[in-house]
Amino acid sequence: MNDPRPYGAYAPSGLVDLAITGTRRLPQRWATRRIALMLRRLVLQSLKGAPLDIETFGVRMRLHPYNNVCEKRILFTPQYFDPVELELLGSRITEGFTFVDIGSNVGWYALFVAARAGASGRILAVEPQPEIFDRLAYNIRQNPFGTVKGVACAVADKTGELTLFLDPNNRGESSVKIVSSSQTDAIRVPAITLLDLLDQEGFTHVDAVKLDVEGAEDLILDPFFRDAPASLYPSLFIIEDGRDRWQIDLPQLLEGKGYRLILQTRMNLVFERG
Repeated sequence: MNDPRPYGAYAPSGLVDLAITGTRRLPQRWATRRIALMLRRLVLQSLKGAPLDIETFGVRMRLHPYNNVCEKRILFTPQYFDPVELELLGSRITEGFTFVDIGSNVGWYALFVAARAGASGRILAVEPQPEIFDRLAYNIRQNPFGTVKGVACAVADKTGELTLFLDPNNRGESSVKIVSSSQTDAIRVPAITLLDLLDQEGFTHVDAVKLDVEGAEDLILDPFFRDAPASLYPSLFIIEDGRDRWQIDLPQLLEGKGYRLILQTRMNLVFERG
């Protein structure tokens, strides 16, 4: 279990605070990224495994920046973390916005949306790893939004139980497909299809879905589009680019369902319908 002490118990101070503030102000250039990595390394050595409590873009989080690349990025350089994708997503948020964050990790996307969607929003943050889900649940509790629900399961091609493969050096690298690390761990976790998840939670429409499941996005969307009514098709998909791992032509499947590719970044593909 993660440390349950109240938020603020691990607030950055002194040189650590100065270093984090500095890295967060760096522009997106090759040279400044190198500076940020150097400062990050020095700070992590000085922390000796302790987490940090910090607010980022209106979101309060406790971050454990050691075995999770996602938490390192949020802590030190959130301005580099999917900036174009988040700007586009933010521009689509309207009254009653519904968002499903699959592979939520510690909740960055889900809480980013919640901070902007207001009291009428509805957000699901889905994360299968028990340790990471514990961090996600803690972060949800530290914010006043009241619109985010954490769901501790995997989303897959069938409902039941499955083996989840973990990279102990980067907890963000979990997948129902074997991950690249030679030190892979495996655990059994509950699983649900996307359609069953939406039905279970009573969703009648979905504005946006983020899918970051390390190459298993095709396993989720193929049965969803086979079985789901068009009324449940999300208006927007942000999908980690796994074209070298997908077993089907996922962009072609999406295009056949009325989506068009509106953005491609180094990490993600964004599709919009209508």
